[in-house]
Amino acid sequence: MSRQQNIDLLNRYFQLMHDGDWEAVEAMYHDDVVIHMLGTTPASGLLEGKKVVTDDLIAEKVHGALVPERITFARRWKIMCADDERVVAIMEGGGPTRTGDNYDQTYCEIFRFKHGKVIEMHAFFDTALAERALFGNPLKEPREPGSARMDY
Repeated sequence: MSRQQNIDLLNRYFQLMHDGDWEAVEAMYHDDVVIHMLGTTPASGLLEGKKVVTDDLIAEKVHGALVPERITFARRWKIMCADDERVVAIMEGGGPTRTGDNYDQTYCEIFRFKHGKVIEMHAFFDTALAERALFGNPLKEPREPGSARMDY
């Protein structure tokens, strides 16, 4: 695919996330998708196959911890660079958790596409926030997040 086709595809993916159209988001994953999640959280590691990504990671580990009617992924996003094979983007999203915490996350993600679908993604994110908000495992010495909003 061309650079512009990849950019358009990723913008569509993020718009669907923003709109909360998770069935359409899931349809954008290739059956053989591979996701590399940073860190050592319960959601981290190598995830292989569409069912593992959509059912285990997205539905259970992320959305399962959040208040569904109050989450918004892809509130903001920006394509940082792209070529004929990959696109790198920053995306913000999240919302309140079922336990009363807040999961407002920033992701840096590297996407690769095959036949118009996401075949591979590397996700970099605040693992300490994920541990605390999604998995109830706070740092022993918590720190307040920085107050300055990232401008990208």
